[in-house]
Amino acid sequence: MSELSYEARVRDIRQGPFQTAVLTRRCGLASTLHDGTHRHQEPPVGEAGFLMEKDSRTLAKMVYSSSSMEAAIGMATINSLLEVDESRCRELNAGALLAEKGQGKRVAIVGHFPFVPELAKVARELWVIERNPWEGDLTESEAEKLLPQADVVGITGTAFTNHTIEPLLDMCKPGAYVVMLGDTAPLSPVLFDYGIDAVSGTRVVEAETVLNCVSQGATFRQVRGIKLLTIRR
Repeated sequence: MSELSYEARVRDIRQGPFQTAVLTRRCGLASTLHDGTHRHQEPPVGEAGFLMEKDSRTLAKMVYSSSSMEAAIGMATINSLLEVDESRCRELNAGALLAEKGQGKRVAIVGHFPFVPELAKVARELWVIERNPWEGDLTESEAEKLLPQADVVGITGTAFTNHTIEPLLDMCKPGAYVVMLGDTAPLSPVLFDYGIDAVSGTRVVEAETVLNCVSQGATFRQVRGIKLLTIRR
């Protein structure tokens, strides 16, 4: 991304079961994904214990890794390096934005989020597409059929981590309102050039608090020291 500056040194890396945090210029977050392919002879983070010796550019490039846990480190690094213009942002939860835009419309969400029950009350139709489906969710195989029908689409930021972002965006119909959301989502206007209308992400305001939460196994809802921001086209 054009706003990234790789001059900042890597000061800390934490990867818990649910969250990954990297401290460079600032602290950046990403969801820790588990792809289920781990074998004892193939560790999910190949150079664990030596990552602090790398520069921020090298860590950021881990986003391209086929290992989802390495890719999470890459995304957290990108979010830590990103220069966010907070004057363009609002403290707005993604659920509220999707409810506003999805009132009486067909809505598709890629990823299961806590606001889904509330969104279902206002949407004409709501489809939740999830790699690991909850009760009532639809599988990834349904995306190709449903996304082109949706007037409003929410896509989890982990689509960057699992390398599905491009096909998902290609499935969205012209004119659909597309929101990228979640702790992994980079708060960057560059995404507007690729058909995304709003990004609802996370800004770390207390780095040490966040690092401690991640190290102690916090889920996203348990992480303190953050604020939720939305940037719109």
